[in-house]
Order: sequence, then C-alpha cells, then structure tokens
Amino acid sequence: MNDEYYFLSDVHLGMVHYEHGKEQEDILVKFFYDLISRKAKELIINGDFFDSWIEYKQVVPKGHYRVLSAIYDLVKAGVKITYLAGNHDFWRGNYFYEEFGIPILHHHIEREINGKKFFIHHGDGLAYKDTGYKVMRVILRNSVSQFLYSLIHPDIGLWLAKHTSSTSRGYTSQKDYSKRDGLMDTGIQKIREGFNFAVMGHRHKPVMVKEEKGCYINLGDWMKNFSYGVFSGDTFTLRKYYDFESKTIVDSIIDEFKA
Repeated sequence: MNDEYYFLSDVHLGMVHYEHGKEQEDILVKFFYDLISRKAKELIINGDFFDSWIEYKQVVPKGHYRVLSAIYDLVKAGVKITYLAGNHDFWRGNYFYEEFGIPILHHHIEREINGKKFFIHHGDGLAYKDTGYKVMRVILRNSVSQFLYSLIHPDIGLWLAKHTSSTSRGYTSQKDYSKRDGLMDTGIQKIREGFNFAVMGHRHKPVMVKEEKGCYINLGDWMKNFSYGVFSGDTFTLRKYYDFESKTIVDSIIDEFKA
C-alpha cells in the first residue's frame, strides 16, 4: 500500500531560454512513473509547476503532453494530487479540474499528516521588502484583470506571459537572501506556533532548518537541483533525484528530520 507523501516545487515547465526543457520533462516523467506511481499516497505540487500558465476558454499553452499524460495516469492509479498555485501558475482556470479532477488552490495549506502539523506555502509574498510584488499579485489575480487579459489573442497573451515570467524570475534570482530570508523566518515562526513542518518553495534552493521540535523545508527546484521532499511515518526527507552535471539519476538524501 502506498503511504508516502511527496512534495515538489518550482519545476517551471515551458521556460523560455531554457535549453534543457525536453530533458527536464523526460526526468520528470520518469520520476512520476518510477517513484510517485509506486510509492505515493499523495503528490503535493507546491507552486510554479509551469513557468507561466494562461488559460483561455478554448485554449491552453501547447506542449507538455507527456507530463500531462503522466499526471492523468497517476490520478487513474489512485494517487491524490494537490496543486497549490505559485506566482507563475496562478491563473484561475478549470483545465486541471475538468481534465484530471485536480482543483488549483490559491491559498496556503494547513493540515495534519500522520499526526504531524504541516504549514505549506509556495513562499511568494513572504520575502522582506516585497511590497511591489504584493500589489502586483492582487492586480494579476483579480478576476476582472484576468478577464480583460483573456480578451488578448492567445498567441500574444501567452508570449507576453512567458517573457514577463522570465524577467520576474531573473529579478528574483539576483536578490541576496543569505542574511535575512522572510520565507525561512516565517517558517520558523510557524514551527514555534506548533507546526511540525513548514514547507515552501520559491527560492530554488533545497534547504532544511531544524528549529526546536520542527523543521523549515525549502524544496528547491527542478531546473538545476532536481530536488523533492518525501514524508513517511514521522520523518521528512529532502532528496535529490537527478544530477545535472553527470546526467545520472542519483536519488540521494540531502537532509532529513524526524518529528
């Protein structure tokens, strides 16, 4: 019986100027079939699965057929998939629900798994001095703004979304979070409030920070680190699935914490 909970964040499928996109998809599909389908009770996608996701009434971004097909197979095999939107794939649409029965969540998650309390948040909006993004997030996620954007021809709208997404990611990657990180500080505060695990993404760096009886986890990404989390029993393990330099599947432990 599958009884493990898997966590994945920041795959950013469909990135422009990313020459390893097909390789990335191959690795992800293999990960789904080799691990998730055999071991997972639930897969929690913690945001930015796509680099940009814009839905029109009759149009969705092209590509990713193999990944979407694998998701369909996972659902049919009984794997529950929870999809929390990030700052790149927040568009309010019905595609995932209508095709796979997967609703897109637009708020953080607080839940209990195996008797342990989890705070799950993509991490966007938690950085210090990020007021500009918070204002922009309210505008972009507003239903009226999205309706007006949907009036743009899909070829133009999707192109604009992809290139804006690339600019946003480049801006974020230049910031220095080595001294004060709002995501980590928020996570640690949640641990002090009684959560056992605070799980986030957004930073693209796999990290575990133990704090008293809990742990803050940043899941990393699937562009360079190919990292993921798995919770089994009372232990959360941060793992690396693929080594980009050697082009080999390693599936090795980065760090782990038993609550």
